[in-house]
Amino acid sequence: MLIGINRPEKKNAVNSEVAKQLVEHFNRFDDDEDSLAAVLYGKGGTFCAGYDLAAVSEQTDDLPVRLPQGQGPMGPSRMYFSKPVVAAVDGYAVAGGLELALMCDLRVVEESAIMGVFCRRFGVPLIDGGTVRLPALIGLSRAMDMMLTGRAVSAKEAFEWGLANRIVATGTALGQAINLANSLVKFPQECLRVDRRSAYYATFDAKSLDDALKFENLNAAHVLQQESIAGATAFTRGVGRHGKFNLHAEFRKPTSKS
Repeated sequence: MLIGINRPEKKNAVNSEVAKQLVEHFNRFDDDEDSLAAVLYGKGGTFCAGYDLAAVSEQTDDLPVRLPQGQGPMGPSRMYFSKPVVAAVDGYAVAGGLELALMCDLRVVEESAIMGVFCRRFGVPLIDGGTVRLPALIGLSRAMDMMLTGRAVSAKEAFEWGLANRIVATGTALGQAINLANSLVKFPQECLRVDRRSAYYATFDAKSLDDALKFENLNAAHVLQQESIAGATAFTRGVGRHGKFNLHAEFRKPTSKS
């Protein structure tokens, strides 16, 4: 599923209406059994410039307090999705736009793109998961560099830090992100999702190493019957040898009989 931020005249800065629409689209994606992965992108050459500061300047109350539970000012930033989401980053992914990119599982970043905590300049805090996800992704020291200085981070530096998963040519982020998302849907999906869930649990929820390991075991146990035996059977027929991918359909081919 493609989910686009369509406010190019404002560099795709998010206001309350756009945030609401993003939540609706992500809920629709998570509920749709036929949508196995999503790509989040910005229209018009910019991923997202953050929250609309013109809207912030008109605020007379505490925006985060009056938001629906589980929703951030940027919309879906406090949600957890059961399926992978890929960000296609071009132009600027800054302030709240950076936080939306951090919300995604993978980030495909154009070589000319810029990421950063630009809201540092204006006294606007990271309240859409930035202080939570950024240190988990790139480490506390580098996260502090980005958060405290607010400086621009190039695609090359973002890739070296692990903030960007792929660097691609300018103008190709969306297509490359779609290709990456499509590559994920070819795998056995329940196995992919439980491994993804276990990794998030270990990173953000586990109380100890023992807790994380127990969750991993219990979370994945049902997959052995559901997908692993079929996968092992396919392997014995020669499927997947020599590092071959694109195997998901092969699992369902009947064993030939002589």
